Amino acid sequence: MTPLSASNGWDTTLLLVWLIILGLGTVMIASSAVAISDTYIIKHGAFLLTSLLGFALVVVIPLAVWEKWHRLAWLLAVALCLIVLIPGVGLEVNGAQRWIGLGHFSLQASEAAKLLVLVYLAGYLARFDEHMAANAFALFRPILMVAVVGFLILLEPDFGSVVVLGVAAFGMLFVAGARLRHFALLAIGSGSLLVSLAFLQPYRFERLITYTDPWSFAFGSGYQLTQALIAFGRGELTGLGLGEGIQKLFYLPEAHNDFIFAVIAEELGLIGAVMVVLLFAVLVIRILRIARVAVDDRRLFSGYLAYGVGLLLGVQCLINMGVNTGLLPTKGLTLPFVSYGGNSLVVSCAMLGLVFRTQLEARSHG
Repeated sequence: MTPLSASNGWDTTLLLVWLIILGLGTVMIASSAVAISDTYIIKHGAFLLTSLLGFALVVVIPLAVWEKWHRLAWLLAVALCLIVLIPGVGLEVNGAQRWIGLGHFSLQASEAAKLLVLVYLAGYLARFDEHMAANAFALFRPILMVAVVGFLILLEPDFGSVVVLGVAAFGMLFVAGARLRHFALLAIGSGSLLVSLAFLQPYRFERLITYTDPWSFAFGSGYQLTQALIAFGRGELTGLGLGEGIQKLFYLPEAHNDFIFAVIAEELGLIGAVMVVLLFAVLVIRILRIARVAVDDRRLFSGYLAYGVGLLLGVQCLINMGVNTGLLPTKGLTLPFVSYGGNSLVVSCAMLGLVFRTQLEARSHG
């Protein structure tokens, strides 16, 4: 399966897979949040409508506008990450100060910052594409800019978003032609720093200890993971049936959010869980293929931006699914397009809008 040619318009496979995932998310939120409140599905409907409107708005904006203002995107990301840290402005929930109150809606600074940083990086790489392999400074400068945003996000704290953004940024630099030795030095240094941060914070260190043997902490720090694993065990091959899950009934915390993949596995079984993995795999692969075509056509900004979107969504999916299955330490990250949460849904749909705009502009370029 190759991306549709410029004359054929949008990638219908990508569009269909995305709509299926959105529909799955709506159904699973309705199922997983039933024990909490009936209003969740109503709120999700409002989030979904807003996200689709945001998607449509992004699709009609020429990518040249984003490219022109890519430096401003970085400044806006920094501003949002600073504003959320101001006492009385940033809203604190469960010990984390990640949201800016806007009436009935709360803006999660780190979610918006992900999109803005990708726009900045794509603009930078489009300008310095020919220097990435020969000039080490051309590689270190964007890393420094990303590190500033990452440091501010860590202060919230939101370690998971920093990891996702960092991996996506390194992936974009690698695709842009960064020399392997420069890239390896940066990757080793950044990886060592992130590991050190994980061990320095007591609650993160506790998560790492719990990850090695969650059943020894089944009624403490390992409670969430063990309940998720129980959900996978109960689902077996074909699942208990849609709406018939037990773990979502106040056993599994964040069943409608970070751990919705475990609910999918319990109700739809291994078959359903594998199908979800395959859907996301197709989604990410199609995005990366669109990105490759754009770069090959020397539409560098749109190509690098699409690469960033594909990498970020793919990494976040892998981490969320890894956490749900116990393959990775517990970390609060949503499953894009599926988990409950307006910020994640709006930003993810906006990112995909940029990808579709990339393909839409391929027609005029072709």
